[in-house]
Amino acid sequence: MPRIPIALGLIAFFAASPAFAEIARIKTASGAGVVQRGAQKLKPVPGLTLDAGDTLVTGKDGRMAVTFIDNTRFAVGPNSNVSVSEFQYDRMRQKGSMVTEVNRGSLAVVSGKIAKSGRDSMKVRTPNTLLGVRGTKFIVEVPQ
Repeated sequence: MPRIPIALGLIAFFAASPAFAEIARIKTASGAGVVQRGAQKLKPVPGLTLDAGDTLVTGKDGRMAVTFIDNTRFAVGPNSNVSVSEFQYDRMRQKGSMVTEVNRGSLAVVSGKIAKSGRDSMKVRTPNTLLGVRGTKFIVEVPQ
């Protein structure tokens, strides 16, 4: 019988591990688009959970809306390539960090608790710039 508690402990450990933790969910999606997770291309349906490292790719008529666990909200516009390369959030302390990369297209953001938790906790990278976010609404556009 000692195997059951050990197995349950391992399951709890891995489920709580950041590598397996949900960071966000797709709220709406329309037009052409995919969520790239490694070699996988997932259809961006409402409710799909996102992991750190996922890339949101939209076509010429594609759009996606995403809500993160800290209540940050993204609206990804047409012809976009946006990835969340780093995401850490402690729900108990309501602090964390986030790095988003906008390689192409547009991204509208309403920042959540991470941006408000500390200086430079939220960053947005483009091919030419690095933005430090301190709690606000903003739009990033990167031409093709």
